[in-house]
Amino acid sequence: MRLLLNWILSALAVWIMSRIVPGIFVSGPIAALIAALVIGFINATVGALLKILTFPLTLLTLGIFWFVINALMLELASALLAPGFQVRTFTAAFIGAIVLSLVNMVLKWLVNPSRDRD
Repeated sequence: MRLLLNWILSALAVWIMSRIVPGIFVSGPIAALIAALVIGFINATVGALLKILTFPLTLLTLGIFWFVINALMLELASALLAPGFQVRTFTAAFIGAIVLSLVNMVLKWLVNPSRDRD
């Protein structure tokens, strides 16, 4: 049940991100669900490997380089899911990675605020 809830919250975060960031387009709720699934899969596989390989650069930039990696993951998802999910520029992907992280964090906190206190 928790996995399904996290998937729906991630899809909602993708949809909100597409409404906030110009240059990112999601065609509908099914596309947002599929995009959330693909983004999660890419981040769990390719993204994890890239984050390990670029850890020294991430330390040097005080963590900001992780947003570059997340932006690349958004662009990869866009390449796989076009035309349902599109990221038009790297700048949109970079801003989208920041917005997606923040929105996802807030949504998960709103659904389960007591988890952090335990």
